[in-house]
Amino acid sequence: MAKVKTAYFCQNCGHEAPKWLGRCPSCNEWNTFVEEIITKTKNEITAFSKSHKRKGKPEPIHQITTQKEQRFKLTDQELNRVLGGGMVPGSLMLFGGEPGIGKSTLLLQLAMKEKDKKILYVSGEESAQQVKMRAERIGDLNPNCFLFTETNMEHIFTHAEELLPDIVIVDSIQTIHSEHIESAPGSISQIRECTAQLLQYAKQTNTPIFLIGHITKEGSLAGPKVLEHMVDTVLQFEGDRNHVYRLLRTVKNRFGSTNELGIYEMQGTGLRAVENPSEILISESQEKLSGTAIAAMLEGMRPMLIEVQALVSTAAYGTPQRSATGFDLRRLNMLLAVMEKRCGFKLGAKDVFINIAGGIKVNDPGIDLSVVAAILSSNADLAIEKKICLCGEVGLTGEVRPVNRVDQRILEAQKLGFEKIIVAKQKKGLTPENYQIQVVQCARIEDVLRELFG
Repeated sequence: MAKVKTAYFCQNCGHEAPKWLGRCPSCNEWNTFVEEIITKTKNEITAFSKSHKRKGKPEPIHQITTQKEQRFKLTDQELNRVLGGGMVPGSLMLFGGEPGIGKSTLLLQLAMKEKDKKILYVSGEESAQQVKMRAERIGDLNPNCFLFTETNMEHIFTHAEELLPDIVIVDSIQTIHSEHIESAPGSISQIRECTAQLLQYAKQTNTPIFLIGHITKEGSLAGPKVLEHMVDTVLQFEGDRNHVYRLLRTVKNRFGSTNELGIYEMQGTGLRAVENPSEILISESQEKLSGTAIAAMLEGMRPMLIEVQALVSTAAYGTPQRSATGFDLRRLNMLLAVMEKRCGFKLGAKDVFINIAGGIKVNDPGIDLSVVAAILSSNADLAIEKKICLCGEVGLTGEVRPVNRVDQRILEAQKLGFEKIIVAKQKKGLTPENYQIQVVQCARIEDVLRELFG
C-alpha cells in the first residue's frame, strides 16, 4: 500500500510546511496550520482536455502586439459599472458575501437576463428543483441557461467542453472538489487546486467565470489568501439582512477601478438595481425634525446624498454612552472632543447616538461636517432646513478642510433640488457662479453654525 503523503498548510495565507508550526513564517499568524493529504495522481496536471492548451515562446516586450479587450456588456448596469464597463473574456471573478445576503440570487438573475449568451450554471449547494423554483420567482426562464448540479471538477470540465458556454457560474467554490487531491471539499488544497484549474480553463478558452465564495465569521473570504491573488476580480456583497439595500464593492479588479460601487434593493422578485440611491437614502418627510443633516458624500467614484441622524440626551446613569451605526465610533469621539475643546459645547455628560440612514457604512471623511451639524441640531433642538446639505472634513483645530471632487458633490445636490450646500473654503478651483445652487464656503465650525442656526 502506498504511503499517504501529507503536508501542513496555513489557513490564512496558504503557506506549506512539512511539519506543524505554531507560527506561520509567511504571515506571522499563530495556530493556523492544518494537516492535509496532498497525494496527486500521476501524469495528471489539469482536469480538462489538453487540446485547448496554447503553445507560446518568449518574445521581446516591444514586439508584442496589443489590442483593446472587447468586454461583454451585461443587462445589469450596476454590475457593469462595478466590473469597469462589462465582463472581460477569460477573466476569473470571485464573488463573496455573508450567508443569505443574495449572492446566488444576483448571479442567477444574471443567468436569466442574458438570453443571447449560453450560460453554464454549476450548483454544488442546491438541487436542480430548488434552483428552478428560485429562477421562476425571479422572472422569465432563460432557455440558454444550462443548470448542472455537480461538485466533481472533472465532470464539470467534461460537460463544459461539450457545451462551450459563453459564461460559467460556479456556486460555490468551497463545494467543488478534484479527484487529484485526496482531501475533503472546502479544504485549502481543494480550493487552491480547483481555482487553479478554473483559472487555466478561463484563460485558455477565453470564457469568463464567476465563483461564489463563502466568508468567515471575521468577514474575510474563506480559504487561503492566495485565492484572492489568483483571481482577476474580487467582488464583495455587503448589507444588513434587516435592511433592503445591498452594496456591491470591488475589492480587486485587474481590468478596472476598485472605487466603483453598485447598490441593489432586495425585493420578493429578486434584486433591483438602484440607479439613483440619493432619492432613496433621504427621508421624504416634510416635517422639520432636529438631529438630522444631509451629507453630500462620495462612495468610491459615485456621489450620493445620505441622511445623518443624531440623538443627544442627558446621561441617565452618570456615564455617557457613545454609539454609532454606519459611522466610525473612534471618529465620533474625536469630533465630540473637537466640539468641546475648540467650540465650547459641553457634551461630556450627554449620551450621543449617530445613525446613517439606510443601513449604509460610510468611510468618507467628507461626512464629518454633517455629523457635527446633526449633533448640535439635536443638542439645541433646532431643525436644519431640509434644502441644505453639507460636505467637509473637520480637523483637530476646529477648521473645515476641503474634500476631493467637491464639484461632483455639488452637482449631485443641485440635481436633487437642494438650494444650498455648505463646503470647506477652497483655495482655488471652485467657482460658485457656475452652479445653480448656492455654494457657501466656511473655514471653521463656528462659521457653519452661524450659517445654519443664525
